[in-house]
Amino acid sequence: MISIELDMIQTAGIGALALLVGMVLTRRVSFLQKFCVPSPVSGGIIFSLITLMLYGCFHVEVSFDGTLKDVFMVAFFTSVGFQSDLKVIKKGGKPLAIMLGLLVVVIALQNLMPMGVTRLMGVDPLIGMAAGSISMTGGHGTAGGFASVLEAMGLHGAGTIGMAAATFGLIAGSMIGGPLAERIIRKKLTHEQMQPQDDEIDPAMAGIESDEASPTGRTKRVSTNEQEFQQYAKATYCILLVMGAGTLMSWLLSKTGVTFPTYFGALVLAAIARNTLGFISYKEDGKWEKAEKLLDMERIISVGNISLSMFLGMAMISLRLWELQSLALPLIVILAFQVLMMALFVYWVAFPLLGRNYDAAVLCAGMCGFGLGATPNAMANMSAVCYKYRYTVKPFLIVPIIGAMFADLINTGMITLFLNIIKWICATV
Repeated sequence: MISIELDMIQTAGIGALALLVGMVLTRRVSFLQKFCVPSPVSGGIIFSLITLMLYGCFHVEVSFDGTLKDVFMVAFFTSVGFQSDLKVIKKGGKPLAIMLGLLVVVIALQNLMPMGVTRLMGVDPLIGMAAGSISMTGGHGTAGGFASVLEAMGLHGAGTIGMAAATFGLIAGSMIGGPLAERIIRKKLTHEQMQPQDDEIDPAMAGIESDEASPTGRTKRVSTNEQEFQQYAKATYCILLVMGAGTLMSWLLSKTGVTFPTYFGALVLAAIARNTLGFISYKEDGKWEKAEKLLDMERIISVGNISLSMFLGMAMISLRLWELQSLALPLIVILAFQVLMMALFVYWVAFPLLGRNYDAAVLCAGMCGFGLGATPNAMANMSAVCYKYRYTVKPFLIVPIIGAMFADLINTGMITLFLNIIKWICATV
């Protein structure tokens, strides 16, 4: 066996190349557009298939340095922490609170069910965790983030298992969301329930009016290159500052004996910083302003998304697909049960609790999207349903809040709980 080892710069370069290839593929292949497959995933799979061919046909094993990959991962989850504004719960009202509760239950079931399946099949329960909420609700980002934790606990090839499961979930979430909502609408809603309420408006039109009619709406589009540089630089510095401080928090958390992912300290610290600044005011030009306005959230999100793309590109090219051969059957069984469980939960539990109305049906389509895939899948599912029937406001306000602000925070806490339960059980047996 010939071994080729690439350093962190070479790995980053190939990861960026995978991104560019994925961008081209996403533009040209309708299947990838339909299922909202991210560019790093589509491009990265091409490179992972190349390494599989080299391994299987020419006995050449290519290994990648994950140092910079981990840096990009922490940067992304730090940006997620900055987006966690707890005040939005009040704005979302009862449907948002119900969706948060349903999300907690879904995440718990996504971890409990695989543990039961692995027990029945006599395989490592960590395989179930890798194909649980880590890769379902968490997606590729969380699957890559927890790969090192699962590897340290003894699951060989955890990154490959998690990424494979996340890719499956991405496609499955898009495939079942629309048809399930369609069935709910046809079977459970009356003609009267399908009619729009008086208080429903089209936020797209409201946004156009506010942007075009107001001076601030027109001014916000005007910026110079120097202004853009300063804004992105400030956002990058904020992320790096919290990343550095987050390492200290992660070190303190490690002293508790509880297993946490490497990014957890920075994610929590960013969330604390964002919500603390909301209670602090400062005086500018004779007026009192909230300190949270100092955070340029639009740029922080952009830097986070760039970091996520680089992280995913590097993670996908590093997949060792040949490690899936011995785990094919358990993984297929677990993933099939994940899809079945999500469909049944949404149809029989989520829809009734969300109000048995048209908004609830659209939210169910969105829940399939981010519960098995990612927020863009959820938005695509809901858009497809609304395109066929009619537009509704609330789901498009609630789902991005759930997906962007709370899903990763709740999921990380729940995964950490389950992993430490497994760790405790293994230690006592």
